[in-house]
Amino acid sequence: MNFSKDLPENYHKGRGAQFNPHNRFSRNDYVKEHDEGIDDWEDEPQKTTFILGQAKSIVNKVDSPDVGMAYSLNPYQGCEHGCTYCYARNAHEYWGFSAGLDFERKIIVKTDAPELFKKFLERKGWDASTISLSGNTDCYQPAERKFKITKHLLEIALEYKQPIGMITKNSLILRDLDILKEMANFNLCMVYISINSLNEQLRSKMEPRTATAKQRLKIVEELSKAGIPVGVMVAPLVPGLSDHEIPSILKAIANAGAIAAGYTVVRLNGAIGSIFEDWLKKNYPDRFEKVWHLIQSCHRGNVNDTRFGDRMRGDGNIAQLINDNFKLHCRLNHLNEKKTELDHTLFKVPKVQLSLF
Repeated sequence: MNFSKDLPENYHKGRGAQFNPHNRFSRNDYVKEHDEGIDDWEDEPQKTTFILGQAKSIVNKVDSPDVGMAYSLNPYQGCEHGCTYCYARNAHEYWGFSAGLDFERKIIVKTDAPELFKKFLERKGWDASTISLSGNTDCYQPAERKFKITKHLLEIALEYKQPIGMITKNSLILRDLDILKEMANFNLCMVYISINSLNEQLRSKMEPRTATAKQRLKIVEELSKAGIPVGVMVAPLVPGLSDHEIPSILKAIANAGAIAAGYTVVRLNGAIGSIFEDWLKKNYPDRFEKVWHLIQSCHRGNVNDTRFGDRMRGDGNIAQLINDNFKLHCRLNHLNEKKTELDHTLFKVPKVQLSLF
């Protein structure tokens, strides 16, 4: 698989999206009419900017019945990883930004997340259901190195004995290995690492600012050695680009110590359709038609899919072949043989130490 060497001169290296599609909630749209003259000043810098924001709430109940989580907690909005297919891109439009380059360059940092998390856990009647970090953007994206919000959230979860599920594709998670290990001792955490390809050339184009596949396998190994239950989401699989890697990925993650695996088939809802189409045409012009039609074949002729139960894995012949292949190699590699159940009985709000003065 060779990427096209004839990328446009203005290709944004290190970014997944190559433009800012129109925000569907915005009445106005701004376009650059020509490459010279007065319009030049409108070009935005490539540097990522962090927007310090505050949220009304931090834990969200997940109503969708097919995402595998009941509650999610997202300390960041937007993600510098820049994965071209990311479903979270569409949510950036609610904040007044574009799902394209804005999503990767304008990161909202929810600075009050730890305080809001404590308030949520201390609500009367909270049943200690598992909360997922993150259900939307990666909680260990590059911003976390500076702001350490995820680290503080884990410290609170450990203090309250609140069960946590996590998914990431960033090796920064190993910074918090001591906290996660202690949580695992109480059966309070399960971590999933996202690995959808072992092809470094594909990874660097489709997920430009993420850890390499080799690094992610190392994360799986380190977490497993520390006694932390770890699984892998092989997601999303792109038919015609990465679905053939299922056997090699599942063998590699099992050898690294993973005990579980899941997958999704790529779906391109909302603005993601135009972002991914543009990326695919620029990086795989000779394969574009084949890959695009294979994606459509998994979603009844569309590249988007909103059908609960079917949208994550699609249907049709190609989707069925992917499903059968995935199940076969999970079985061969002894994955998903035992379900991990976190302990919800230990949850307790710590007593406040009152001062005598």
